[in-house]
Amino acid sequence: MGAGGRINHRTRRTLAVAFAAVLVFLAAGGGVAEGQYLAVFVDGRILAVTGARAIDGSRFHLDLPGGGSLEVPLARIDRVIADDVEPEPEPIPPAVCGPDWVDQALGPGVPFARELGQAARAARLHPLLVVAVVKAESDFKPWAVSKVGACGLMQLMPSVWLEQGLTDPFEPGANLRAGCRHLRALLDQFKDVPTALAAYNAGVATVQKSGGIPPYRETREFVRRVLGRFCPVSGSKAEGGAD
Repeated sequence: MGAGGRINHRTRRTLAVAFAAVLVFLAAGGGVAEGQYLAVFVDGRILAVTGARAIDGSRFHLDLPGGGSLEVPLARIDRVIADDVEPEPEPIPPAVCGPDWVDQALGPGVPFARELGQAARAARLHPLLVVAVVKAESDFKPWAVSKVGACGLMQLMPSVWLEQGLTDPFEPGANLRAGCRHLRALLDQFKDVPTALAAYNAGVATVQKSGGIPPYRETREFVRRVLGRFCPVSGSKAEGGAD
């Protein structure tokens, strides 16, 4: 695949097969292993669960502590995250790189560079911030599927891609456009790059409840990875490559 991310006929067939595969995955009950998790709802509720899985391509089945279960539409769940708290979380410093669009060329090794640049420009996002998010979320694998059904390059949960009307969340251009719009909305809401990234990973309600970046290990590691790639050294210029 070329550096610009152009998709040939074979790649389109692969993506189509992947899209069918995620529907099979959801219908087969793919989901996280049993443990302690937080189901974050789009309406602001946060529910402790011992397991979560998508069923029949339309609903999440949530296992509740102490027994019992709950089924909700896919579009009602913002995120499902592991309830694994860093015992002594170190502060995450503010980003020294601005998140807004700049006309900066991406390195020759960045997959889907053309689609990524177009999506970043449309959402007024720095293209290197988008590169960092995609690298952390999917490692540039357009067919990536998480254990709870997050899809594609920017690992969009069904609540995001269904709301934006996507019919194929694996199509790189559409996934990038939807993911960039989502990240832009979070930046406009929280006015801070690390906090917006935390909401992208853990859900808006989790950040609001915590009053900032929540203490969950998964979320804090995600924010550090993205900032480490976007702003690798305080005051330095981020690099344009994907490696």
